[in-house]
Amino acid sequence: MVVVPGLRGDAPTHWQEVYAARTPGTVTVPFPAVDHWHDLPARTDLIEGTVAAVDGPVILLAHSAGVLAAVHWARSPRSSVGAVVGAVFATPPDFDVDWPEPHPRPAELAAQGWSPIPRARLPFPSVLAASRNDPLARYRTTAGLAEVWGSRLVDLGEVGHLNPASGFGEWPLAAELIAEMTLQRTS
Repeated sequence: MVVVPGLRGDAPTHWQEVYAARTPGTVTVPFPAVDHWHDLPARTDLIEGTVAAVDGPVILLAHSAGVLAAVHWARSPRSSVGAVVGAVFATPPDFDVDWPEPHPRPAELAAQGWSPIPRARLPFPSVLAASRNDPLARYRTTAGLAEVWGSRLVDLGEVGHLNPASGFGEWPLAAELIAEMTLQRTS
């Protein structure tokens, strides 16, 4: 399991970190240096280094901007994408939404290479969990990404951005969705 965090920095109560701490063999993509915090190539390089270091098949567990970084990485011809057997994506942001503070402006990320978001089928199976009231994304946009990526869409209802600010420290459904990817791999 490779956890791909978003832009939040260390957040010990975030569901990804809770899951990683409880699950042996899980590795987390490190954060880039502060001066490259929003730099997409720096993030995709870190994903590549992490995935390449895993011995065996990989399931990605990505949240927020981590989803977008993972999708950009998967489109790179130099990626180790062949090691990925599945992905669980949760609440990717939408660049056409004016994000609330303290999030960066979408234009900031676009200037760092994050936009346009790749809109092609992914080379591995995936599920994409979407919130109906995410302050960083519109549900219909997220559903559209699931469709073009070939991801199974999971409607979470109204869960905000599925982060501690939305009341989520643990997210039990993550384990079920990961199990689904594991079963697909063995079927």
